[in-house]
Amino acid sequence: MAEFSDLDGFRAVLAALPQIDSTARDGAAERNGQLTKPPGALGRLEELAQWYAGWRGNPQPRVEAAQVIVFAGNHGVAAQGVSAFPPEVTEQMVMNFQHGGAAINQLARAAGAQLDVHALELDRPTNDFTQGPAMSETDVVSALAVGWDAVRAESDLLVVGEMGIGNTTPAAALAAALLGGEAAEWTGRGTGVDDAGLVNKTRVVNEGLALHKGQGDGVEMLRRLGGRELAAMAGAIARARSLRIPVILDGFICSAAAACLADSSQGALDHCVAGHQSAEGAHARLLGALGKEPLLSLGLRLGEASGAALAIHIVKAALECHSGMATFAEAGVTDA
Repeated sequence: MAEFSDLDGFRAVLAALPQIDSTARDGAAERNGQLTKPPGALGRLEELAQWYAGWRGNPQPRVEAAQVIVFAGNHGVAAQGVSAFPPEVTEQMVMNFQHGGAAINQLARAAGAQLDVHALELDRPTNDFTQGPAMSETDVVSALAVGWDAVRAESDLLVVGEMGIGNTTPAAALAAALLGGEAAEWTGRGTGVDDAGLVNKTRVVNEGLALHKGQGDGVEMLRRLGGRELAAMAGAIARARSLRIPVILDGFICSAAAACLADSSQGALDHCVAGHQSAEGAHARLLGALGKEPLLSLGLRLGEASGAALAIHIVKAALECHSGMATFAEAGVTDA
């Protein structure tokens, strides 16, 4: 069960999260230097393996129990026409996930990952953030707790993603509120709105910023401008850190949720890597602000944790090389 009952309690959890195991990380680095390859020949795969080893506390680890979680929520702001699809599509897609018919079902299976889907009160959308806070404290804490409790203790790699018609709008508002800049710099086409739709969407983000920007830290902004599925992703990311489970972040919306944690607690995303850079225009800027270099860039803009699920293969490959390769001594190869 979640270890917090209000936002101050959640902030206290963030402040007390464990740090990387430097002994395991250093042990992985030492092993990496002995493997049968020239130094640095595997590029970022070497860095990934050492980062993962440090968080798992094991200098020679492998991924054996990856978990993908998709959270779904509905948004009051969607009534302002910010998406090319109607809100009922959220529930329809959740049913598709549950029946195994979505892209993420195929990608999770291909990666050997357990897929879990959590729908958060789809019949009760958040409030329109142009009129007031999107959620009460009770609502956002409840959503954070859903995410926290959704993480399996036996998992050794976590991917979180979302489904929620209209949710690139709160993601853009959160990014602008936390990182500065104009609404137009952060607002993209999402599911494919036309030029008039983009103008409308930017107006909505501007109105939200005018009402809420500067009214608190990242966690408070999550309450004011976010959504239940964004809060659940944040809760899951925090829970993974408490369990020393490395996390692969998905696209723009997931990164915006993660940014709320980073704003509230320095280093809160040290256990995370960016799975991919999505085609949503502001995602690259958001990743840059978070200091995360994406593992993949394939033009994806689906959400559903799809890009991060693909990146599971990269992390697994890094660890197979790191933990499975022979050292020079083991292989009887002369070390230059």
